[in-house]
Amino acid sequence: MDCKNLSKQEIRTKAKGIRNNLDIQEISKNLVSKIKKLDIYKQSRNVLIFYPLKNEINLLDLLKDDKNFYLPKVSGENLVICPFTKDLEISKLNIFEPCTEPIDEKILDLIFLPALAADRENYRLGYGKGFYDRFLAKNPNIATILPIAKELVFEHLPHETFDRKADIVISV
Repeated sequence: MDCKNLSKQEIRTKAKGIRNNLDIQEISKNLVSKIKKLDIYKQSRNVLIFYPLKNEINLLDLLKDDKNFYLPKVSGENLVICPFTKDLEISKLNIFEPCTEPIDEKILDLIFLPALAADRENYRLGYGKGFYDRFLAKNPNIATILPIAKELVFEHLPHETFDRKADIVISV
């Protein structure tokens, strides 16, 4: 589907509707299996994942792997990176965040990006706050993977100059 004539907000609403009708558990399981086979993942030691929101891709099964995992935490207008532990708190944005102290994000080898939709050029449509785009602008050399259901990969999404592409979009 081409979303050229829709606003980002209209696409977000459409994507949430599509996502609500998908078997996200099964899709997440298949994505995790596919991710584990990627060389970029195998070679990474320090990995930023996201804690899934309702009906969002769940990558938490990756935590079983022998890697150092981190979660993002909102600090003002920016994301900071904190070691993943089971000790989480719910933020003002109603997402689970780590209680650990931030570390230097430059140690990251790989970032998994959450998204409501992606397109064939690897642009993503997030939730509209720009946290990941700002973070990626400061850290352009860290590899990024966007895991998403194939039903949410569109032909074209509107994007601005500040929007950052993912290196890899992986879908099932």
